[in-house]
Amino acid sequence: MAAMLYLPRLFVYHAALPAGSPQGETFKVMERRLAKAIMLPGMIATWIFGIALVVMSGAYTQGWMHAKFALVLAMSGIHGWLSRMVKDFAAGRNTRSPKFYRVLNEVPTLLMIGIVILVVVKPF
Repeated sequence: MAAMLYLPRLFVYHAALPAGSPQGETFKVMERRLAKAIMLPGMIATWIFGIALVVMSGAYTQGWMHAKFALVLAMSGIHGWLSRMVKDFAAGRNTRSPKFYRVLNEVPTLLMIGIVILVVVKPF
């Protein structure tokens, strides 16, 4: 989760820089390493251990788990989208403003809050 929260923040700063600047090149390296070395292994581990936990607990029949699964799928979609943006920045194809990335930075937070509430409260 830390990487999902930090990567859009890097995009905010990177988008504000002129193309080809030395700081922009540094951000490209930081973004790539964050996505490949932290975010991707974290997502893979989350899916493996999450599926194992659901199967062992039998929670796959409960409504709150279905809702949580939908939010986790959305989070995985955001992960894919952020990974695509890393490639766009690396190729110099960013067309979005820093404000866009500030708003995008809140999406993983909202999804995480929803997931935690569903797990703790188990409303249905």
